[in-house]
Amino acid sequence: MDLIQLPPNSLRVGQVLTFSLRDSSGKLLVASGQTLSNAPQMQALLASGVWVLAHETKEYHRAQAHKMDTLMHQGANLGDIVKVQADFIRQDRNKKVDLGEQAAWADLQMHAHSLLRDPRTDDFRGRFQQLHNDAVARLSNKPDAILMLLIYDASQGFEKYSGRHALLCLALAELCAAKLGWPDDWRLALTQAALSMNISISAQQDRLATQLEEPSHSQSQALISHGDRSATLLTELGASSELWLKTVCLHHDAGPGPLAGRAPAEQLARLLRRIDMFASRVSPRGSRKAQPGAMAARAVFLDELKQPDEAGAAIVKTIGLYPLGSLVRLANGEVGIVFKRGHSATEPMVASLLGKSGNPLSEPVPRDTRLAAQAVSASLAPHELKLRVSMEKLLKL
Repeated sequence: MDLIQLPPNSLRVGQVLTFSLRDSSGKLLVASGQTLSNAPQMQALLASGVWVLAHETKEYHRAQAHKMDTLMHQGANLGDIVKVQADFIRQDRNKKVDLGEQAAWADLQMHAHSLLRDPRTDDFRGRFQQLHNDAVARLSNKPDAILMLLIYDASQGFEKYSGRHALLCLALAELCAAKLGWPDDWRLALTQAALSMNISISAQQDRLATQLEEPSHSQSQALISHGDRSATLLTELGASSELWLKTVCLHHDAGPGPLAGRAPAEQLARLLRRIDMFASRVSPRGSRKAQPGAMAARAVFLDELKQPDEAGAAIVKTIGLYPLGSLVRLANGEVGIVFKRGHSATEPMVASLLGKSGNPLSEPVPRDTRLAAQAVSASLAPHELKLRVSMEKLLKL
């Protein structure tokens, strides 16, 4: 990850950031979109030195160019003009900072949130492709760990819902398409569609997620045909893949039934519809709590006619009946989180977090649910665990 240090006095009180601020190791300090306050803590933070990601600095470069033009028109000497450019120092052009999985995905979620809510025609395609490729690459390295992280994270809150939902759907789409043995061009179109299917309603999604009451009739009506509107917007932003755009168009319209015999876009859209449904069910809203993982999995396994669904079955085969990142109670009374897929959909690997007495364990303890004493006895909803989970420890298992 390429970091660039901001020069002193380059930020001002009241400025709305168009890029995130980080420390020298890449750790997020202030997110993009925040307003810089005059609080002592904020001023101390800025005085200690801040860095930005290289690809986020377009707005800063514009400001620097404007400042240089102004100095030139004022007749400033060449040395002063050059300093403006020289102040913007790259830390180390070849140095890459590994943020770790949890911080890296938080960073990707932030970028997804920003990109989907405010797509910019001039740089959308490059930003979208970078986000998509980074997410798929990270997922391919540690699929179980990443899916655990994303599903658990989705269950913990509804802030920046649109970005979190899009990346979870992308991860599920990539893994399900691989399970189905779909060709690379199908997988690419499906993951692009998963990331972008709601781009026309992202701001609405975020508002509805925080709303304490159920959506009104007018709010529900405003969501109708958003697949068509998203595809139209994507076309305007430069997307040209017919399979990607058609999948986005159909992702709420592909009905139940076998996948075979359908056009490619209809097959992709049917799977995406069920993925969208699962991701929604494991995520809370202001108006409702998240469902237990097994309940969400069973809901997508059966179609709208309460019959086994081929697309839903592919999801369950991929994530298990007790999905990664979901909470379970074991036969021995312990409570834990699914951290690795098992030999069957009903026998995942679980990390116990609470002992038989209900007290927190000092470290997560792996349990093999193939053993009768450690078998899963119940799927729990996220709000049923009153414990701060250390994802950092779980990711090391």
